Amino acid sequence: MGALLEYGALLALVAAALLLLAGWLQRRGARSRAAGRAPADAAVEARLAAADERAAAADRDAAVLVELVGVGAVHLDSDLTVTAANEAAHRLMGRRAGAMVGRSVLEAFTDHHVEEIARTALASGSAVGELTVRIEHGPTLLARAQRMPGGDAWLVLEDVSELRRLQRIRTEFIDNISHELRTPLTTVSLLAETLAADADTLPPKAAERVAKIEVETGHLVQMVNELLDLSRIESGIATVALDDVDLGRLAVETADRMRLFAERQGVTLEVQAPEFVPIVRGDRERIGQALLNLLHNAVKFSPARSTVEIIVTAAETEVIVAVEDHGPGIPRTALPRIFERFYKVDRARTRGAGGTGLGLSIARHVVEAHGGRIWAESEEGVGSTFSFALPIMGPALAATPVG
Repeated sequence: MGALLEYGALLALVAAALLLLAGWLQRRGARSRAAGRAPADAAVEARLAAADERAAAADRDAAVLVELVGVGAVHLDSDLTVTAANEAAHRLMGRRAGAMVGRSVLEAFTDHHVEEIARTALASGSAVGELTVRIEHGPTLLARAQRMPGGDAWLVLEDVSELRRLQRIRTEFIDNISHELRTPLTTVSLLAETLAADADTLPPKAAERVAKIEVETGHLVQMVNELLDLSRIESGIATVALDDVDLGRLAVETADRMRLFAERQGVTLEVQAPEFVPIVRGDRERIGQALLNLLHNAVKFSPARSTVEIIVTAAETEVIVAVEDHGPGIPRTALPRIFERFYKVDRARTRGAGGTGLGLSIARHVVEAHGGRIWAESEEGVGSTFSFALPIMGPALAATPVG
């Protein structure tokens, strides 16, 4: 939370500095136009001089403020020419002071990606991208471009090299620890299953403890597998096999996979899907994993003798899959964080339900990696609906009948 507050303060400083710089550019233009007019009387000249002095002080404050926050600020005109750039921008790009001014974006940055970001911002209002400066030990920069009302644009450069390094360290750590834990956990799980198979020959208390060991080992194995999956998905190294996916049929198959677990919980599973469902393009296994996570979560928190429904609907440009339960529901204040890793709504309420807090995060990453969107709606005491939508592959492509 502290890091988020610091980051918000940083963005606020940058915004304030850019507004000051934008005002400086406007004043500079106004002064240039005024210089071409006939001289005014002494009183007017004095007022203009005082205004220029105040403007100069504001200009200095703006420059100091931008340098203070340590981000690069680059001003572009409508022709994508650099009209101003602070010292931090030159330093981040490995250029001498003033070398970027007067050049086109492509000449200043020698990177087509930055030119694309700037063009997108001028066309649509804003754009974000990442680049690595092509010099020895060049930093990784996050570039944010914003179109201004006058038709020009600001490009803000932030050094995220350390952040990306820490993310790699975290990913490698999770990957390594997951692999190291898998072997002993598999052994313990197999031993627990062997003991459980002979439970009828054990004293009642011993059999109960063996069953507990089996359950808890299963939770650990699930956590390790989900940590490894999430690490691979976030790092982008997870293998992806693109298929034509029929989400209606996938919903039926996923419900069949979960039916035994649902029966043990006393929950009924139902699937509602049209006869023909438009095809989406994606990794069938990954999308199935996302749906399985949503369905498992719904069954786990549903009361006995209730029903969980998977509802598949086709919209104009996407297919929507919704998983609806009649469980305890989620507080409105928790909905924005429900897809964060390890986040649990109320640990006191979910203590008996188990879980790693990773299933929904994995589902979000899978759906967003396929160009889709995912969301949740809930009312406490009534139930929850988790939905995701994936873009349709083509208007004329439809799946075979569900059944």
